[in-house]
Order: sequence, then C-alpha cells, then structure tokens
Amino acid sequence: MAGMAYADIWEEIAGAVPGRPALLQGERLITWGQMDRRANALARHMLDAGLTHQSKVCAYLYNGPEYLEAYFAAFKAGLVPVNTNYRYGAQELTYLFDNADAEAVVFHASFADLVDKIRGDLPKVKTWLAVAQPGHPVPAWAADYEAIAAAGADRTIAPWGRSPDDLIFMYTGGTTGMPKGVMWRQEDLFTVLGAGANLLEALPAYEGLADVRARALAKESGELAPPARMLAAAPLMHATAQFTAFAILTGGGAVVTLPSQRFSAVELWSEVERLQVSSLSIVGMAFAQPMLEALDANPGRWDLSGLKRIGSSGTVWNFENKQGLLRHLPDCTLFDSLGSSEAVGIGGSTSTAGAASQTAAFMVGINAAVFDEAGQRIAPGSGERGLVATAGNIPVGYYKDPEKSAKTFRTFEGRRWAVPGDFATVDADGTMRLLGRGSQVINTGGEKVFPEEVEEALKRHGSVRDAVVVGVPDPRFGERICAVVDVDPAVQAPTLAELAGHVRSQLADYKAPRELVLAPVVRAPNGKVDYKAARALALQALNISA
Repeated sequence: MAGMAYADIWEEIAGAVPGRPALLQGERLITWGQMDRRANALARHMLDAGLTHQSKVCAYLYNGPEYLEAYFAAFKAGLVPVNTNYRYGAQELTYLFDNADAEAVVFHASFADLVDKIRGDLPKVKTWLAVAQPGHPVPAWAADYEAIAAAGADRTIAPWGRSPDDLIFMYTGGTTGMPKGVMWRQEDLFTVLGAGANLLEALPAYEGLADVRARALAKESGELAPPARMLAAAPLMHATAQFTAFAILTGGGAVVTLPSQRFSAVELWSEVERLQVSSLSIVGMAFAQPMLEALDANPGRWDLSGLKRIGSSGTVWNFENKQGLLRHLPDCTLFDSLGSSEAVGIGGSTSTAGAASQTAAFMVGINAAVFDEAGQRIAPGSGERGLVATAGNIPVGYYKDPEKSAKTFRTFEGRRWAVPGDFATVDADGTMRLLGRGSQVINTGGEKVFPEEVEEALKRHGSVRDAVVVGVPDPRFGERICAVVDVDPAVQAPTLAELAGHVRSQLADYKAPRELVLAPVVRAPNGKVDYKAARALALQALNISA
C-alpha cells in the first residue's frame, strides 16, 4: 500500500459522507463536511500568518471539537501538530513552546492571562488563536478561532503539499522532568494504529484512498456496520485518547467529548446513552473507579447496550474494577493496552464477562519482545527480568534530543526498537508481566511525575532542609505523591497544604504532594537518595500496605 497522509484520508471521508457526524460535544454536532471546511479555513489562516513546511502548531486546549479540528488544519497545511498539557504552569509552558519551536498556538481563552504573561518570551510564535469560552472572551492580541473556522473555506493545500513523512509531535515527560517531543511520521502512526482497520469490526487495513471512500459509502448504505462512535473521556492532550481518536476518524467514525471540563462519571454514562456511544477511551483507575461507583450507585439508570468496547492505556487498570464493570456491561469488551507515546502496541489484555484479565498481564504484540541489557531476548518461562521493546513502525526519535533518542531507540538483532524503559518478565505461554519503569517515575492517574523536579520545588521552601518524593498506592489514581521532608528544627514545621501550595506555585497541580511525612531523608553512602528505603519509610508512617 502506498503511504497516505492523514489530511488526504480525512478529506476523502468528508467528500464521501459530508453529512455524517464527526465531532460531538454536548449539543454541538459538527459533520464531516463542516469539520473539513472549518479546518480548511484554519489552515489558510496559519499559512497567511507565515507558517512554512513543518512549522509547529501547539494545541493548548481542553477536550472538544477544536482539538481535532486544529490537528486536521495542521495536517492539511503540512504543519506539525503538538500536544500541550493544559495543567502546565508558566515555566513549563514556556519551555514546551520554545522547545517545540512553536509558530502557532491554539488555546482556550480561559488560559489567556497565563499565555499573556509568557508570550513576550516566545518571539517565534506568529499567531495565537483563542477559543472563546463563557466568561472568557478572545483577547485583543489573539485571533478569534471560531470566527475563522465558522467562515469555512474550500480545500487548502500548501505549495509543498502533504507527505506520509510529515510529522506529528507527542510531548511526554523526560527523565529530567521536562517534556520531550516524540516525533512520529504520519505513515508510521497511521500504520501502527491499524491503517483504517475498525476497532470494533474485523476490517483489514486500507488499500488506498479509493478504498477509504468505498468503505465510507458502504457504511453509509448499510453494506458495512455503522462507523464507531468513541467518547474520549481521557484528555486528548495525551496519547491514549488522541491516538484512539485518530483511529476512529480514520475509520470514518465520530469522536465525542464530554461537555464539562472536570470528569464526571454520571455525565459520562449519560452521554454514552444519549449519543449511542460504542467505545470509550480512558486511562486506568482514575476514570474506571468512579465509573464503577456511579454504576453501582445507579443500577439500571442508563441503557448502555450500545457500548461495545472500553480501552485504556498508560497506567494500571486492576482486575477487581474490570470484574465490577463487566457485571454492569456484560456485552462489553475491556481492552487494556501496554504502550507509551514512544511505543504503541507493545501488548494487550482483553477482558470479557466471566473472563477478566489479571492486572499487568499482557499478550505480547506482533512486533514486541523483552530483551536483557545485552540485547538478548528473555526466554519465556525463565523468570528473568528484561526491557520491553517494540519494532516495526516506531518514532523517528525525540525532537532536538539525540542523547535521549539514542537511549530509547536502540538496535537489537539488527533491527531498530523503541525501548521506553518498562521492565517485564515473560511467562512460558508468552504472557508479558509488567514490573514497572526502571526509573523512579510516579504515575498518578496517567500523569507521569518525576521525583527530582518536585523535590527541587520543595527544597525552595524556606523551612525545608531536604526532601525526597515517592509514589504510594492509591486505589483510584494508581499512585499518589508523597513528600518525605526533613525540616529545620528551628522553625515551625510546614503543613501538607502549605507545601502543596508551594509546589503548585511552581509546577502543575498534579505534581503537588498528597501525603507528607516529616523525617530525615534516607541517602546511600554515595550521597544519592535511597528511594526504596524512603518509600518503605513513607508506607510505614502512613500505615499503607505496599
């Protein structure tokens, strides 16, 4: 199959079925034809602003139709869309926009005050596009997103055209705590996400643009099953929901986003029923636990018979929760994916009624393997620990970070592999059992938090002499952040609220500690923090089982 670019694929679908729903949020419904024309106008605006081939476009947005419209516009103009964590503070945003060489930023107007503080430090940005919100008008220094999009435009294509080699960036946390931009070729991402194969049907990959159009029309006429309608409960700024949304759109389906910015399980189930959602994208227990609690508290309230699939990736989704959900959703399949922004499709775990899979047990993907540090495959059933890796369609590397690229994208057996840092063992039957990251990264509700960054923020508090940050178990978020702090005995000990507020003044909210233990920091003889001992101390002090 010849390589295809996302803009060409999505335009083909829009041309075939312009009246089919593409993006839904609350009472808003944007058809494929409308999405196409709106994205054309946005692409034209970016080109008129002076963006050139593979200029970077940052999406600093909550979930909503604008997120995917902005990406479609970037694809149309041969630009590079870039995700932005909307929880970031000023310092983190400035770093990301500068590191990405952003030339356009699309943002929700509620972020305008923060953006206004940093935009003077970002001379590369040629246009700021603001999405108005109730109580938050478009600032005078930004372009009005909706006014541009609503005007619409005919097909927009830049002089340099589009290519399967055009990039998309997925920024993820780096080992130092600063974001790193994973560079995906569109062709590689398109292929690894199924190349048009429907998540809910046994359809093969597309054979070309003619096949894209033929299938879109066949689904419209009833020759094929209707296209999927996926609700992205997880943030589109992260790979789990964003990549799933790409796959759904590429299959000619529709992406639903929740009306509220704060997650509500009751709202989610109500929207699943009202909009006849067929699949959900979540991130582990941060979503799955309140979803189960809402079902338990409201038995029979919602007709969820149309929901056929719930997919999760990025963090632990436990066995007990899966069992509970399947009691309420007997016709639904739960798919737990092992992967990352750098390595899609490492492994998967499928659960159905009466057969819920164990936590952290995955069947190895077709291009995945587990290697020891010397690059030798771990023998199934050996009990040896190794690094999880995947080959085939993988990213180009990290943007402007050759050192990190060399550490993550390695050559084993004469092939190039993505090795994101997860350790696992392999059972005799080929099941991969995930052990966790080799680093001390804390995964809280799908957000990766690096202890060193939070520790440095804590140490800037006047009464803190030393600090270490560890993750402790949390039934909803997988882990929560605990600060073990050594304080100056001459001053009053700070409270958890005080220290958490101090961290929030410098870093994103989710990086603030949720637990506090006042104790000397445990260090090894070489002066490095002994994280294992520190975590054991924290668990004991908090009376939490490991």
